[in-house]
Amino acid sequence: MAQAMRPDPGHSLFSTDGKPHPLQDTLLALTLVLGILSFVTAQFHSLHLLSSWSGLIGILTGAYGQFISVTTRERFFLIIGLGAAGVGFYLGMAHGGLFGGVIS
Repeated sequence: MAQAMRPDPGHSLFSTDGKPHPLQDTLLALTLVLGILSFVTAQFHSLHLLSSWSGLIGILTGAYGQFISVTTRERFFLIIGLGAAGVGFYLGMAHGGLFGGVIS
């Protein structure tokens, strides 16, 4: 039972399994970039097309990234990107939506 009480200093919240995950890392970076873009552009009323579309695509890429994620690090940053993309998407929808002003 002494083994169960021994701390494991080799693992942290953001540890990986030591293997490369190029698809997951690409989706993680794409979700973060789209989430930040959507969140920032949602602060401007006239950029509702950019914020709503980038938020929608960020939500979709983040959801698929969560579905195939392997490590806690990936899931943590995907949730940050998903939250930013969600806020940007909903604010963009409130300011005019996906097609506001383009289709009459």
